[in-house]
Amino acid sequence: MPSPFPGMNPWLEHPHVWHDFHSAYLPMLRAQLARRVSPTYAVKIDENVYIHEEGAEARGWFRPDLGLVHRGSEAVVRPAAGAIAAPVPLRLPAEDVERLLYLEIVDGRGGELITVVELLSPTNKRRGDNRTSYLNKRRTILSGDVNLVEIDLLRGGPPMPVMDRPACAYSVLVGRSERWPEVDFWPIGPRDPLPVIPVPLRRPDEDARLDLKAALDQVYDDAAYQYRIYDEPPEPPLTPEDQAWAREFVPRPA
Repeated sequence: MPSPFPGMNPWLEHPHVWHDFHSAYLPMLRAQLARRVSPTYAVKIDENVYIHEEGAEARGWFRPDLGLVHRGSEAVVRPAAGAIAAPVPLRLPAEDVERLLYLEIVDGRGGELITVVELLSPTNKRRGDNRTSYLNKRRTILSGDVNLVEIDLLRGGPPMPVMDRPACAYSVLVGRSERWPEVDFWPIGPRDPLPVIPVPLRRPDEDARLDLKAALDQVYDDAAYQYRIYDEPPEPPLTPEDQAWAREFVPRPA
């Protein structure tokens, strides 16, 4: 069954659900785009890798059972007989490696990068080194003759900077390399439908079309989310008015 909400489903934003949704949503977007742009272009999945040191704020809601590698305590290795002992034995901080998918549209023959499609995650939006790293990547993409599509389906965390950004819960930014720093922007409210958005290609080719709601519905159906995501309230919380509205769409237990 499709998601019961006309737009973004706020229960998908919960930290226990989001990583699973993110990992499934990007391949669904890739499948849509590949049907529309092949064989002139190829659509590839790549990943951003974020390192979180033990005890650092950036660790956030990492989930070691969902695409994260945790290097914790290991067996003690004692020096062999006759080995030279170090004056101070220390340990490097444990690290968690978080891998977040994104899409690249490349030339079907030469492999030249044309467009990057990013789906933001809490790691991108939370203030700190990882946000700075993402913003540097964003700037490099658009100043390097590459288009950018940035999809933000998370209410939590400060939004990515855009001058004169209208207040909104979710958003889509489409940056065309030839117009940088001007961008096209879709503000989306909690009750608004998710739009069909343009994905820029190489000029003079027409934009591809990406149906965000159709992809969300397919992931929701494939994952059978209706049976397991509604036991807890949305996180971040909705306003009382939006919470009352949203409850009308939540499936009732059988």
